[in-house]
Amino acid sequence: MTRSAQLDTHRRLRHLISLENLPAAEMLRLLDRAESLRQEWFANRRKLDLLHGRTVVNLFFEPSTRTRTSFDLAAKRLGADVINFDIASSSTSKGESLVDTLHTLEAMHCDAFVVRHKENGTAEFLARHVRSAAAVINAGDGNNAHPTQGLLDAYTIRRHRPDFSALTVLICGDILHSRVARSDIHALRTLGVGTLRVCAPANLLPAQTELPGCEIVEDFDTALGGADVVIMLRLQKERMQHAQVPSEQAYYARYGLDARRLRLARPDCLVMHPGPINREVEIASAVADGAQSCILEQVGNGVFVRMAVLAELLGT
Repeated sequence: MTRSAQLDTHRRLRHLISLENLPAAEMLRLLDRAESLRQEWFANRRKLDLLHGRTVVNLFFEPSTRTRTSFDLAAKRLGADVINFDIASSSTSKGESLVDTLHTLEAMHCDAFVVRHKENGTAEFLARHVRSAAAVINAGDGNNAHPTQGLLDAYTIRRHRPDFSALTVLICGDILHSRVARSDIHALRTLGVGTLRVCAPANLLPAQTELPGCEIVEDFDTALGGADVVIMLRLQKERMQHAQVPSEQAYYARYGLDARRLRLARPDCLVMHPGPINREVEIASAVADGAQSCILEQVGNGVFVRMAVLAELLGT
């Protein structure tokens, strides 16, 4: 979706489909708002009334634990009503089209649709067919984009290392099939990260045109040198057409983050992972649960980032 399609005539956020081409000022405003909401929540520990009377619909056509639950919590903490749409028992199982489902829910005066789907472009497609003032938020489409994950990863980094320009960030794993990698790359480049590296087997890397501004390093030990942040990604077997690694053990031997490898990065390197984790495949348990891990912090931060997005889109 083009920049103008995500922003309204007043240059405010209308939908959130992708971080690609999202202005830095808008991105920073969302991160600042997430921090403000975080502080307000921890100060009071009660629901805010920013979205009282609003209805948010979670339209998840793929399994999800972190994203769906955090959108649910985010909306409820802002005072909105939440509908978790049951795909299995809905009329989509009878052949109803996505657009007809959208318009049916719009007719019930729903205000936002949080959409996850296996097909690239689904959230943008729905945003282009909205007839009301409802907002569409992409909660992950195929291997294309996962904008709120990109924002929460940037938010997590900024809370520890506020100067992006001074950072070396490494993203390692199944880049080819990862919507998180694409959104992280868009966010970090927009926010001016100093050095952005990607590391993966050659057959798990997309075309270089999809990695603008990235240093591509195939050797993991080399890539870790001087890294301030390392973001590990899982092997997304559900998106692979056929086996693309010899075995999980062979992959771990070359690309698994263990304690020895972590010592190749800076001593205070942050360890991140969007989840779900495949332990001893892309990351050792000792590292995932270790002192430098921000993995559970990412999960918690996701609620506040998604609160910020909902407040920005639906708030007055």
